[in-house]
Amino acid sequence: MSNTPEEKMKHLDEMTLLLYIERQLDRARGLEVSAHTQECDSCRTLLRAMERESRLLTRAMLEEDEPLPSRLAQFQERARKSMQWIWGVAFGLAATGAYALYTTYIQPWQLQLEQAGFGGSNLLGLLIFQGAMWKGWQSMITLLEVLAMVTLAGLGAMFFRRRIRRGSALALVFAGFCAVLAMPAPASATEHRGGQNPTVSKDETIKGDVYLSGERVRVEGTVEGDVFAVGKDIDIDGHVSGDVISAGRYLRIRGTVDGNIRSAGNTAVISGTLGKNITWFGDVVTVDATGKVGGGITMFGGTLAIDGRLGRDILFFGDEVNVNGGVGGGIRQKGHTMIIGSGAQVDGPIHFEGDRPATVSPAAKLASPVEFKQMEKKQHYREGGYYVWQVIWAAAFILFGLVLIALMPKFSQDAVKSAEHYGASAGLGVLVLFGVPIAACIACVTVVGLFIGVSTFFLWYASLYFAQVIVGAVIGQWLMGRTSELWPLIGRMAVGLIILRLCTTIPHVGGWVKFAAILWGIGAISLALYRRFQPVIAPSMPSVPYSPPIPPNTTVGGPLPA
Repeated sequence: MSNTPEEKMKHLDEMTLLLYIERQLDRARGLEVSAHTQECDSCRTLLRAMERESRLLTRAMLEEDEPLPSRLAQFQERARKSMQWIWGVAFGLAATGAYALYTTYIQPWQLQLEQAGFGGSNLLGLLIFQGAMWKGWQSMITLLEVLAMVTLAGLGAMFFRRRIRRGSALALVFAGFCAVLAMPAPASATEHRGGQNPTVSKDETIKGDVYLSGERVRVEGTVEGDVFAVGKDIDIDGHVSGDVISAGRYLRIRGTVDGNIRSAGNTAVISGTLGKNITWFGDVVTVDATGKVGGGITMFGGTLAIDGRLGRDILFFGDEVNVNGGVGGGIRQKGHTMIIGSGAQVDGPIHFEGDRPATVSPAAKLASPVEFKQMEKKQHYREGGYYVWQVIWAAAFILFGLVLIALMPKFSQDAVKSAEHYGASAGLGVLVLFGVPIAACIACVTVVGLFIGVSTFFLWYASLYFAQVIVGAVIGQWLMGRTSELWPLIGRMAVGLIILRLCTTIPHVGGWVKFAAILWGIGAISLALYRRFQPVIAPSMPSVPYSPPIPPNTTVGGPLPA
């Protein structure tokens, strides 16, 4: 390098120094820059400053969690402290909503079941551990355990995703999954039979559960377990030591069933012997004169006829009860008609709520007279307690919306935007509102699809409430303007929900308003889900003229000076 004063005063530009730091210069030019920065104080100072900036920039790009500035951190702490009272109010509203749900729905059912004599004072124990909801689903326990363990492992990996490396998280998930698979499963024998006419022959004995599906299902032999049957006609002429769980048009029991009958269909006829209870969702149940049922009957349907012997109570919600046989317990009916014939003998109390008094034969043997209550359509809007509960339910809806919007802010905003497309939301809402529960019921017909069907039904039911939250947010934005921030959106949702709940209390109109809101909101949710999972095609970029690459050691203005 020349040592003339003119060349000593010729300083290096920033681009040259940056290329030098990034080691983009050739060897000869790099030696010249190095020699110059050793002799020139200005260029050496600039080089050190650029090196420091490069290190800081690299470090900032590699850091995952950048600390907040002190002012922002202090503001965040003050905001967190100021939100404590809001969460206290939210939990108070949650407790109030839970109490309202229990006293409005669960407690009256519990009292009715206890008065009907259906197994003790604990409703949870009745439904889960003592009743018809437990024994038949023991074959699903292993699957549910696996799903629960995998879910917990996934949540744990998500929680610790910033504390452990990805490889460790993946190893944790697989280790938990393998541990679940290594657990010993309960020994059980299960047999599946299908076809046109699946049959358990007369001389055949099946040790374990059996799944039968076909047009006509027949059990003539012995099944030492539960029978799961799906078909048009189902005949049980043999001996079943467990439960009969079925779905079909006709169910005929001419043999012996030691357990329960839990079924849905058109008609059930009991001519044989049943050891425990009947739970029926359908049109007609008949206990013939030769039929014997050791437990009670819980029925939701059209007509119940008792000509044989029933060991315990009747709990009926439907059209008509006709008793001409023996009932070892009481009768509790809410329907239209009750007929007690001359051959009837009822050992317990009879509670009937219907359109007209029961028809009782003078020859009937009753432990006590029939307690009749006229079914009335109450005008709840004339009572003060009605409006108190409306306020409680409005608060529960606001709390529900606050939690959902706080947990899913982006999806909630997408759903609110989708609700502004009225035609698409309404059309899709009709499809989802009626199509999803039908599909869930179809999936529940098979044991494999039972978990999927029940889960889908619960998600659909929860979406009915979320739909009203979305409509409330849209109404709030109509009144107060649009926003994309979290808490302003929650405030608009609260205002809109209050207005919506007020509209649903209008007599003779409120029900239609609620139905329209659910239809509109569930369509908006479905439209948002469709748009989220729909693949997005990137728009085509305009073509640009081809430009050849820049040669090395060349800047935009031209080649670097030697």
